[in-house]
Amino acid sequence: MANQQVNQKESSSKVLGQLRGKRVLITGTTGFLGKVILEKLIRSVPDIGGIYLLIRGNKRHPDARSRFDNEIATSSVFDRLRSVDADWFETFLEERVHCITGEVTEPCFGMGEDAWQKLAGELDAVINSAASVNFREELDKALTINTLCLENIAGLARQNAELAVLQVSTCYVNGMNSGPVTESVIKPAGESVPRSSEGYYEIEELVQLLQDKIADVRARYSGKTLEKKLVDLGIREANRYGWSDTYTFTKWLGEQLLMKALNGRSLTIVRPSIIESALEEPVPGWIEGVKVADAIILAYAREKVTLFPGKRSGVIDVIPVDLVANAIVLSLSEALAEPGRRRIYQCCSGSSNPVSLGQFIDHLMAESKANYAAYDHLFYRQPSKPFIAVNRTLFDLVVSGVRLPLSVTDKVLKLLGNSRDLKMLKNLDTTQSLATIFGFYTAPDYVFHNDELQALSARMGEVDKGLFPVDARQIDWEVYLRKIHLAGLNRYALKERKVYSLRATKQRKKAA
Repeated sequence: MANQQVNQKESSSKVLGQLRGKRVLITGTTGFLGKVILEKLIRSVPDIGGIYLLIRGNKRHPDARSRFDNEIATSSVFDRLRSVDADWFETFLEERVHCITGEVTEPCFGMGEDAWQKLAGELDAVINSAASVNFREELDKALTINTLCLENIAGLARQNAELAVLQVSTCYVNGMNSGPVTESVIKPAGESVPRSSEGYYEIEELVQLLQDKIADVRARYSGKTLEKKLVDLGIREANRYGWSDTYTFTKWLGEQLLMKALNGRSLTIVRPSIIESALEEPVPGWIEGVKVADAIILAYAREKVTLFPGKRSGVIDVIPVDLVANAIVLSLSEALAEPGRRRIYQCCSGSSNPVSLGQFIDHLMAESKANYAAYDHLFYRQPSKPFIAVNRTLFDLVVSGVRLPLSVTDKVLKLLGNSRDLKMLKNLDTTQSLATIFGFYTAPDYVFHNDELQALSARMGEVDKGLFPVDARQIDWEVYLRKIHLAGLNRYALKERKVYSLRATKQRKKAA
């Protein structure tokens, strides 16, 4: 298969030449993006020296190899590789994919100092894509996974001065800043944080302050109340410093930690925007789970939401996952070729090929009207209600005005012996919940730019532009949203609906 993939044209690829024989550690391969990165490296860089995967064991599969074989290697993301040459693929996994049982949040990855130092000496690069992407995570957990564990990544680099570190971040570290967002260090939009002469922000005192507040909450609460208080603390502190949620706040803190710890060394930060299904690779529409925009799509498809806070003219920055994986591979190649520098790249669509929230909604509604039956796992029937984006003030007024009488009616019905919740009230609660979590992303006051990433792609040349495309201008939004993304959601992310008729239920009972 390697001979089939590396043809004469590909032999002139700078990326393939630079990655040939290299050994790369990847974290986060149990996640959506991590799987696509892994698949892309196996399929497009068959001469890579080795791929090391840091995987935490679980109850069913306590060691990394067992979990990889049963939970990662079985993913449909690898169907293309298996269909082309299953024997080659299985041999590659056996010989060049090395699974390491460990935890990125633990010192020395929990594997012991000697093993950790040995691992560091074997590697040429590390791609850290492990993260908690829960927007409303408990602050202590988000801080551990998205910020503090990066000290372990930096510690690995200190064991090997030649190690290239690539950190997967997010464009939304921009927080509540408005206007154009460039590929640079982001200034907090809220309370000030001291900045060093090297450009990054000094976060040690801030992190200590957050940990003190976490300790205070822990001392006063327990159980479910503690969890809620830690979630609330995270949101409150994120808002204080200029972020809408705990996820983006702690990812920004992580960037600052790495920039200080690896100052003068090779560090590349890749910031994707809203990552969604694949445009082309490994197959159009491939996706795993329900992502940011999909939660809203699903709520509309199931007729739970008709009104949502958002700016129709605002750019909703969506980027297919394969373009993100390509950006990571391109920038990793550059870091290995030209070490010792700090680089920031944004993988996004807003500045070069924007799609507005209004267009996004219109494409969704048009496809549901014309072809809802083709997406049997997504649409249970043709939606009969519109999906309307309104400004936040109007949304809050409408929701509060509707919720009060519905709540009163619900309570009266319960007093009369009706224990079932009002469907309209449940739908309203769903709308409020989605608005709380995602409302910031649907009323943007910023535009992400990626001039530096486009310049990198141009420097790599035409061959690598074809092998590792990153340009969002190739996306036809009508085709992508209506035919690729919805089909991908329906096929890969959503399970078949279980419909039980009364007759079938009686037959099952009789048979039992």
